[in-house]
Amino acid sequence: MDNGGVDGTAAAWRWRFGPNASLASVSASSIRAVLNKVISNIRDDGPRPVLPLGHGDPSAFPCFRTAAVAEDAIVAAVRSANFNCYAPTVGVPPARRAIAEHLSRDLPYKLSSDDIFLTGGCTQAIEISLSVLARPGANILLPRPGFPFYEARASLNGLEVRHFDLLPEKGWEIDLEAVEALADENTVAMVVINPGNPCGNVFTYQHLAEVANTARRLGIMVIADEVYDHLVYGSNPFVPMGVFGKTVPVLTLGSISKRWVVPGWRLGWIVTSDPNGVFKETKIVDNITTMLNITTDPATFIQGAVPQILENTKDDFFEKTINLLRKTADICYDKIKEIDCITCPHKPEGSMFAMAKLHLSHLEGIHDDIDFCSKLAKEESVIILPGVTVGMKNWLRVTFATDPSSLEAGLGRLKSFCHRHAKNDT
Repeated sequence: MDNGGVDGTAAAWRWRFGPNASLASVSASSIRAVLNKVISNIRDDGPRPVLPLGHGDPSAFPCFRTAAVAEDAIVAAVRSANFNCYAPTVGVPPARRAIAEHLSRDLPYKLSSDDIFLTGGCTQAIEISLSVLARPGANILLPRPGFPFYEARASLNGLEVRHFDLLPEKGWEIDLEAVEALADENTVAMVVINPGNPCGNVFTYQHLAEVANTARRLGIMVIADEVYDHLVYGSNPFVPMGVFGKTVPVLTLGSISKRWVVPGWRLGWIVTSDPNGVFKETKIVDNITTMLNITTDPATFIQGAVPQILENTKDDFFEKTINLLRKTADICYDKIKEIDCITCPHKPEGSMFAMAKLHLSHLEGIHDDIDFCSKLAKEESVIILPGVTVGMKNWLRVTFATDPSSLEAGLGRLKSFCHRHAKNDT
């Protein structure tokens, strides 16, 4: 059988297989793909260090190191030799119980271990949640700006995406009138990210109550992405969407990645915040279990460490992280105010991001936000995420979860870049 050309090379036209083109299209707009494209503009022999203000991973900075008790718990779990086995697909029982107890402290009802499903980070929690909801003709309501992994997973699952806006003039509140206008009989869920990525906003109790009532009227569930839970430092406290679980069924997604500053540990969860049992009646719980039976699990030794991590981490660790984020959020907001071509409409109150509007009319030779970020990387070795990646063309998402000196240096370079490219009105 001839497997190639006459010279022994493969003749591609003879083969009946090829790549999945849809993967390339959804991957091209992911945060990592866009950041890699921006980073490719940096000179390898650049005279200054690269300052990363684009990715939500502060673990590279010593000031954001995780708690020692968390590290000790991992070591103890490994050395115990009790967690070298496969785990139950829904998660090991002690970890599920510990997470249920931990999250119940913020709720008016008690979660049980049966409400907790462990995943490989919050990313897999998103993947499983959207896979469970996918059916022919279904659509899902996503925030704009938002986290683009939702669009990617919806596309791969055949879910139609409909976007509702977050309103910068109202502190990035959800446009609930738009939600009602977008929904129809095929709408299955709306996604709420709180604290906000990419906006750094924190929703009030009253606004979340309105979200719950809106979703109930529409007959849809709420998927509450709370991976940044309790990372708040403004006037609004963190309120879990599950508080309103008796009004509307809520799938709560979370992880230890952000609050404990360990995104590489890949330990997340799906929580059925649903005291009325709607998810059981509608077989959503069964479907989650089915999906977990055919996917990968978080590492067993990480699961084994969870009870000790949750029980032994002291408040002073969290307070240190919050105080540092408050400081860097202030630096970010104040320094951006000094730059004529960029406006931050709302001071960050949570998570580790700020959204800033780019005024192209003030700049010479800059075509859009991708062009801006690419040239900024090339000229200043500063990495910022173009806003189009999160659904806001000609905006910027700035990550301030860095050490304060690096943040000030990066924003100083940003100011110099904008000054150098400013239009000359004379």
